[in-house]
Amino acid sequence: MSPRAVRITKIIVGWSFLVLGVLGLFLPILQGVLFLAIGLSILATEQEWAERLLAWARRRFPHAARVFDQARHRAERWVHRIVHRRKHKT
Repeated sequence: MSPRAVRITKIIVGWSFLVLGVLGLFLPILQGVLFLAIGLSILATEQEWAERLLAWARRRFPHAARVFDQARHRAERWVHRIVHRRKHKT
């Protein structure tokens, strides 16, 4: 998979998690904050604004830093799976 395709995939997946996170803030079935943190973690690797927002959230809510760390680890695993799955399909 080309670097451009990986970047586009990360951006699409990141935005998808942000949308799920916003929905999760209103729907009791989804964990909105976790999905928002995962989406920001994914986008932070490609978008500077997401990195700044994630850093601000960590400073503003230090007690939630554990959620952000968990989200970053989950995001890394999901992106790794998505990118490698696409590599095997081509």
